[in-house]
Amino acid sequence: MNRLVVVENVARWPFELEGAEVVAARDYLTDPRYAEMRSAIVFNVCRAYRYQSLGYYVSLLATARRHRPLPSVETLQDLRMSSVLRIVAEDLEDEMQRALSHLRGDRFELSVYFGRNLAKRYDRLARALFDQFPAPFLRATFAYENRWKMQSVHPIATAEIPENHSEFVIEQASAYFARPRRPRKQRSYRYEMAILCDPAEAEPPSNPAAIQNFINAARELEIDAEVIDRHAHRTLGEYDALFLRETTAVNHHTYRMARRAAAEGLVVIDDPESIVRCTNKVFQAELFARNGIDSPETLVVNERNIDRVAELLGFPCVLKRPDSSFSRGVVKVNDEHEFADAVRGFFTESQLLVAQRFVPSDFDWRVGVLGGKPLYCCKYFMAQGHWQIVKQESSDRVYGRVEARALDDAPAPAIDVAVKAARLMGNGLYGVDVKEVGGRFMVMEVNDNPTIEAGEEDTVLGDALYKEIARWFRERLDARLQRTHRE
Repeated sequence: MNRLVVVENVARWPFELEGAEVVAARDYLTDPRYAEMRSAIVFNVCRAYRYQSLGYYVSLLATARRHRPLPSVETLQDLRMSSVLRIVAEDLEDEMQRALSHLRGDRFELSVYFGRNLAKRYDRLARALFDQFPAPFLRATFAYENRWKMQSVHPIATAEIPENHSEFVIEQASAYFARPRRPRKQRSYRYEMAILCDPAEAEPPSNPAAIQNFINAARELEIDAEVIDRHAHRTLGEYDALFLRETTAVNHHTYRMARRAAAEGLVVIDDPESIVRCTNKVFQAELFARNGIDSPETLVVNERNIDRVAELLGFPCVLKRPDSSFSRGVVKVNDEHEFADAVRGFFTESQLLVAQRFVPSDFDWRVGVLGGKPLYCCKYFMAQGHWQIVKQESSDRVYGRVEARALDDAPAPAIDVAVKAARLMGNGLYGVDVKEVGGRFMVMEVNDNPTIEAGEEDTVLGDALYKEIARWFRERLDARLQRTHRE
């Protein structure tokens, strides 16, 4: 892959770097040689990145050419948005306080060169900022007001780099350019996809056999799929697609990797928006109510309306932490005493919780929805002697059985309401839990990153289940390529 350093004036570029071609911005934008270049990583170090400046257009056209710009247009937009900066600051709160705790004074600036700082004590914070805002040269400003707060992060031009930093910058840039590339397979595929997995995860969404089935299905459609872990975030830009098969959360590397992949133009399941929407039950409760999705009577609870739970829902009822998953953070309370004890614990972690009328049943329908259409269907039976599909017994977790069904064998109302609910979340892959009680079909929740395991969810469709998901990726990759050609 070509490595291009794009600057406004080549004569003023102060560094000599092996393995990289220094290119004038106007040449990159207008010279057919660069437009026809099949693959390239574009290190955009123009003086300014404001809207419609040369620096802005370098990143914009690099994206259109299927090159990999650093920074991307999305990163430039993120750096301008105070809301994004606030989210990043919250995410990095612990690391920020740890790294800056020794400082005396009320202001500090941190220079980040390809994810590194001259002082090793700031390395973890510098890497974290680079992961959130991939740009060659960054400067973060912090202010002390009872604790350290991040005021701003912005890309800097080479002219803003102190002369005594030059040797370090050359060292870091050279190391970044010379980092080992992913080994290429002998066979040539049209596209490349990364599948994010954690081999140490206790309850992964797919077992090893299912992961291999995904790989086989993708390769049948000319997508070379390979497994990566969280440490591969720096090479995400070398892929065309990312498929998350690790349990997701917003304050987690899965969300950061999904966000970075989407910013770099990859086709992604689960996309960042779906992760945000599906991992928060407060959001879903509001969305279902506003869009007429039938679900059990639900109340979003805060410290002011606690007394209404008994009145509106009665006992027993179910309390859910907003970001609960795999039945964790979900409890059934049978009376006001149990309710009071449980609420105290919930409010130590979140200012809101979800209370829901308890609706007993022997099983839930799980409807898999892909691209706004039903894909597969299962019955998830409750664990024996328990009200959930998962039962915690000392250090073990006991699951109810899974019974895959053909879509035609499932009740049409269950499929219909599941698809309607999933479409509110996005256009990716979702698992919708629907409870059937007395002819009423109620959506319990919509999950991103649904469980798909060989020998369970796939027992009706077999290889076709994996191929349909691979086909979803292939169609969007082809569409992206066609758009690029038209532009």
